[in-house]
Amino acid sequence: MELASKYNPADIESKWYQYWIDHAFFASKPDGREPYTIVIPPPNVTGVLHMGHMLNNTIQDILVRRARMTGKNACWVPGTDHASIATEAKVVNRLAQQGVKKTDLSREDFLKHAWDWTDEHGGIILKQLRKLGASCDWDRTAFTMDDVRSESVLKVFCDLYNKGLIYRGVRMVNWDPQALTALSDEEVIFKEQQGKLYYLRYKIEGEDGYAVVATTRPETIMGDTAMCINPNDPKNAHLKGKKVIVPLVGRVIPVIEDDYVDIEFGTGCLKVTPAHDVNDYMLGEKYNLPSIDIFNDNGTLSAAAGLYVGIDRFEVRTQIEKDLAAADLLEKVEAYTNKVGYSERTNVVIEPKLSMQWFLKMEHLAEIALKPVMDDDIKFYPAKYKNTYRHWLENIKDWCISRQLWWGHRIPAWFLPEGGYVVAETAEKALEAAREKTGNNELQLSDLRQDEDCLDTWFSSWLWPIALFDGIRRPGNEEINYYYPTADLVTGPDIIFFWVARMIMAGYEYEGKMPFKNVYFTGIVRDNLGRKMSKSLGNSPDPLELIERFGADGVRMGMMLAAPAGNDILFDESLCEQGRNFNNKIWNALRLVKGWQVADIEQPESSKIAIDWFNAQLSATIDELNDDFDKYRLSEALMTVYKLFWDEFSSWYLELVKPAYQQPIDAATYAATLAFFEKLTLLLHPFMPFITEEIWQALTDRKSGESVMVEQMPTADYKNADLLRDFELVKELIAGVRSVRLERNIPTKEALTLCIASGEHNDAYNSVIAKLCNLEVIERGDKDATSASFMVRTTEYAVPLGNMINADEEIAKMEAEIGYLQGFLKSVMVKLSNERFVANAKPEVVENERKKQADAESKIQTLQESIQQLKG
Repeated sequence: MELASKYNPADIESKWYQYWIDHAFFASKPDGREPYTIVIPPPNVTGVLHMGHMLNNTIQDILVRRARMTGKNACWVPGTDHASIATEAKVVNRLAQQGVKKTDLSREDFLKHAWDWTDEHGGIILKQLRKLGASCDWDRTAFTMDDVRSESVLKVFCDLYNKGLIYRGVRMVNWDPQALTALSDEEVIFKEQQGKLYYLRYKIEGEDGYAVVATTRPETIMGDTAMCINPNDPKNAHLKGKKVIVPLVGRVIPVIEDDYVDIEFGTGCLKVTPAHDVNDYMLGEKYNLPSIDIFNDNGTLSAAAGLYVGIDRFEVRTQIEKDLAAADLLEKVEAYTNKVGYSERTNVVIEPKLSMQWFLKMEHLAEIALKPVMDDDIKFYPAKYKNTYRHWLENIKDWCISRQLWWGHRIPAWFLPEGGYVVAETAEKALEAAREKTGNNELQLSDLRQDEDCLDTWFSSWLWPIALFDGIRRPGNEEINYYYPTADLVTGPDIIFFWVARMIMAGYEYEGKMPFKNVYFTGIVRDNLGRKMSKSLGNSPDPLELIERFGADGVRMGMMLAAPAGNDILFDESLCEQGRNFNNKIWNALRLVKGWQVADIEQPESSKIAIDWFNAQLSATIDELNDDFDKYRLSEALMTVYKLFWDEFSSWYLELVKPAYQQPIDAATYAATLAFFEKLTLLLHPFMPFITEEIWQALTDRKSGESVMVEQMPTADYKNADLLRDFELVKELIAGVRSVRLERNIPTKEALTLCIASGEHNDAYNSVIAKLCNLEVIERGDKDATSASFMVRTTEYAVPLGNMINADEEIAKMEAEIGYLQGFLKSVMVKLSNERFVANAKPEVVENERKKQADAESKIQTLQESIQQLKG
């Protein structure tokens, strides 16, 4: 085939991706081979590709492609997540632009809009992953709200409810006033914030004095139902048994005593607002205090507050400070730094709120999920995340699984006309259960009311590795038995609690075994200044634009060069440029080799040695590469094979076997070179799938349906450590001769003589040295006055230069070097002439200084002799 003068990724990538699809190379069905399974961390169904996806999916594709090439039945299952909060917010925004409020629509009408949005925008990200080269089994594409996954989620809810692990109750939850839903603890991000500490005066009932309370949230005083002091606090002992009046509100509340109060914080007096603070809620429960919910769901003040009704909580905070000051009920205000909880999704401040929600008990699930990770049955890479995992599981709270949203899996609970409820997978089963529970066979479905809430999105994605193979609905089916447990999970450490831990829980609860054997945690992709990439900073490049500019292989390589496991990636476009340059290097090497004329001539000795050496080098590198993959050092694995191609193959091997200008190459060397090139494309393929396919197809005639991606990886079948060690010395020797040429400006075409002046030399490699250095003779002999000498370990070599040098220039150089050495020698002698130094320094330090003296004196003498010889 005709090779283009320049490698053009755009021409090649779509061609080979379609070829792989047409020949079903990504497809997998259970068979007799060892399975290798990866499930994709499902991106949001309406999302688009960003740099984090690029990194994550590049790593998955590397692992999957390598598994295919090591004889395994590789199955990479793609899919998307319905992302309740994010998707519902987008649908609500779109409706608002059309002048429609969510509250104006019925649930059915709203869900129709949500499905329309999903159908319109859904799956874009999966199409974009094709551009990257992702070798997913696209026929298996799943969605967390498709029929199989939805039925699985409802079945698990009912099962856990029947086991007594799911319950419904009023609890203090994290409320998102923008998304209008409860959140789990894991969906709250705490951020340090510069705020204020307000000191408020609570008048003591029946007295002239005040009790002063320090609070960061004066807007919640309308919900105060007690003041609490520590019984061991002498400064507030006078308040025991008293009552105080809430400022502005005028409500009389009791002073209670509890050890919970920190005597050192503020004044030691705590306002107790059971409806709006987790700790106050516990005090309220303990002392049977009334609870006044002063907030509407959207964060404005409710009628129960009595004051500032309908105004946003933060506006109230500003106004109430002024009003308290005007009423002389504000003692003082101080600057104060504290941590405030924000919604992970909407980035608004969370409001602690008493709410009726559904919860999953976590104690049993945490127990079954902790040991496998701590015992390394499931391995984390890097292992440092084991401690993060353990700390969370050992301090776990029940999971709030209900969300006040319409987009998602509706909770399968139906309320009965006379109170109570039933839980069932379908409406028909619910009616059956309701009739049985009430004893009323006349009940109709219209008499029941299904819970309005949805399940947390993570309640579906925690079943992902099982539900993708229909293991919940059809336990023990052929696919779940074959593909589960999966091999590797590639994900970010930011969802270790949301997803990784919960999948492990579900795996042991429903399959009795781990969901995956290894977890590879990627780092966060940052810009070259270390900032997290974000739209607002404008520092996140469009991955598809990068692919257009540098090619998918170039971008994949750029990502991986900067991606050691678990460490943040400092991404710079220059890395993609390096990837593109490597593509060009490979392409040019192919053009060089395919441009050679082959003839039936004798194989040179230097080529025989080169083939023998590269064979040994290839085997040693394969061993190193296998070790890198075994330890999930994927960035290092790429560098290993990169150096093999760039340094050993291109810079050394090809130079060694390359025929002289316009001369042919012998058939044996040519065949060996093509075989090496083929093995290199196999080793490189998982990292750079497109160019390796193009080159593999070009190396020799291939049949339709053949592909590099289904070939088997080469094995390390030729070990020769002695040869590799010898060849490193040969490289040093060649580098020494090349340095002489460079320093003296001697053209490469000018043949030289090499003298072995002293020490050992292995003549077996003379043909290699002579070819790469353009030497006429390699002989033992003394160096003359014109010789340029250098050392290789303990052997001294000399290159006689004769009339190729300018004697005056050489003398000037040597005199300058003598001047430097004499200055150095003087500083050494100052130390050695100091009796205190010689007497007090360690013997080895003194000995080292004496060695410096001897070396400098020896070099000065040699240089002086050389000058005398040149002067004649």
